[in-house]
Amino acid sequence: MNLVVRTFRLVFALTLLCGCGSGPRPTETTAASTPPATLVTLNIAGNWQFSATSTLPRELPFTIAGSISQNGATLTSALHIGGSKCFDRLTTIGFSGTVSAGTTSLISTDIEGQVITLTGNFDNTAFAGTYRINGGCADGEMGKVIGNNIPYAGNTLSGSLTNSANKTFDVVAEIAQSSNASSEGSFELSGTGTFDTPCFKSGTIKPGVFPSGSFILGTTVSLQFETGNGTLAFLGTLSQDRSRISGNYAIEGGTCDDSGTAVLSVSSPWDY
Repeated sequence: MNLVVRTFRLVFALTLLCGCGSGPRPTETTAASTPPATLVTLNIAGNWQFSATSTLPRELPFTIAGSISQNGATLTSALHIGGSKCFDRLTTIGFSGTVSAGTTSLISTDIEGQVITLTGNFDNTAFAGTYRINGGCADGEMGKVIGNNIPYAGNTLSGSLTNSANKTFDVVAEIAQSSNASSEGSFELSGTGTFDTPCFKSGTIKPGVFPSGSFILGTTVSLQFETGNGTLAFLGTLSQDRSRISGNYAIEGGTCDDSGTAVLSVSSPWDY
């Protein structure tokens, strides 16, 4: 075969194989890449109140209350258990864990051989999940837990105090809450109050740490008014809708010692 013909055939074959640049090159496609999963953190720091209900019918419901602190996704807390025969409410129990968009666990330190685990989901204002206790007096106890973040307590309170003789007098108080929790998990309250009783006309709210002085721990509110004629101490519970605080009071150290019940209304939503 002549050299010219062989050369022509070789060039033609190469042209069929590669196109020799005669048209656009096909676009290369790749599968869409999936971004790596990231840890989604929530802002749950603050004052919390939990209610726990056991799956065992012989066990009574109990409460868990106190502060939760957050650093990134890491949680630490100082909580108190009330209403349980196996825990002293005055004992501060430390919990730690990690919060994310998925399931979160908070595990307590060892309290007389007992370790409590709370497992569930937080959002910024609420918790729903379960609890389990291993070891000690409450070993094997488990059940459901719900919780709420109690907003900052800064408001006007007003109401009536009624003694055992059914005599009443009124109080109006302006309160503010510390932004930092104590090591016991409570938050200091401070402020002033005015009264319409001849025993005293005004008082200063003395800040304190659970279990004395003025503080909030979960939904427990303690107010201690230092007046010119003794000390008025009030201990109450914030209602679920945060519209009122109901409890008991006692006046000591002056000429008008007295005790009775009180209901204080919150002038506007307990949320700032």
